Amino acid sequence: MKKLAQRLLVFLIGIPLIVILVLFLPYYHNLALNVVIIIFTAIGAVEFSTMLEKKHLKISRIEAAILGALAPAVETLSLVFNCSRLSVPFFLMAGLFWVLLSRIFSRLDAIENFAGRLAAGSSVLIYPGVFLFWLVRMSEWKNSGIIILIFLLVTIGSDSAAWLAGILFGKRNRGIVPVSPNKSIAGFIGGIFGSILISCGAYFIVPSVFIMRGEILPGTAAAVFLGLCTGIAGALGDLCESAIKRSCGFKDSGNIMLGRGGVLDSIDSIAVAAPVFYLLYSLLFINF
Repeated sequence: MKKLAQRLLVFLIGIPLIVILVLFLPYYHNLALNVVIIIFTAIGAVEFSTMLEKKHLKISRIEAAILGALAPAVETLSLVFNCSRLSVPFFLMAGLFWVLLSRIFSRLDAIENFAGRLAAGSSVLIYPGVFLFWLVRMSEWKNSGIIILIFLLVTIGSDSAAWLAGILFGKRNRGIVPVSPNKSIAGFIGGIFGSILISCGAYFIVPSVFIMRGEILPGTAAAVFLGLCTGIAGALGDLCESAIKRSCGFKDSGNIMLGRGGVLDSIDSIAVAAPVFYLLYSLLFINF
């Protein structure tokens, strides 16, 4: 009951906040939402670096926060100030150069940890930073607020449907994935069904953002395919983070989020689903 109450509290507070950020503060390419994404990415990168320390892969908390937030932060500035798209790869390379070159003149005892530092720095730069970069990039689309809201509802709804289906029908079919033994077949099916249902619902409620690009698929089939792939990607993102935590000996990535553990525990599905949704939506629908 405690977990149910915590989930309901997060859901009742989180969803309205997302709606406010996306629909009522759309200015400067969803700047308010993107700032929240940058902050969450920085915190998630710090949590990830803390877990990596258990494997002797060390980088400072400040460096982890900066490297993790680099991709979404630069993309946000690029959108607001209409900068060249080359700014993002340029700053990513600058971040990698910093990790590579910042210790080459250090003492020998510091050089012994160089490989671990390089591995940790590269990891937090990519996850969750580069993954969530694609969520920020959605802000360049026409009707971006509605599309981003649909993506977030599909991902969050899939996670909630998976949890509910697992509670109701998953007691006898758990343990299919060793890294997360509490996950069940019923939960996985329920999550995918939820993501498809929300995607199809959005297709009929706001058809103006689902204008087909050519004749690749019929409209409804395209919405089903978008929801299916996004839901699967979100489920895999949750499992990937579970594998990282189990490998490093952590139950949760942190304790900031009430009822959810750490920030990384809350954005793992969104991070992996974002590039999948971005790619499929770009291929299937007109977004300009």
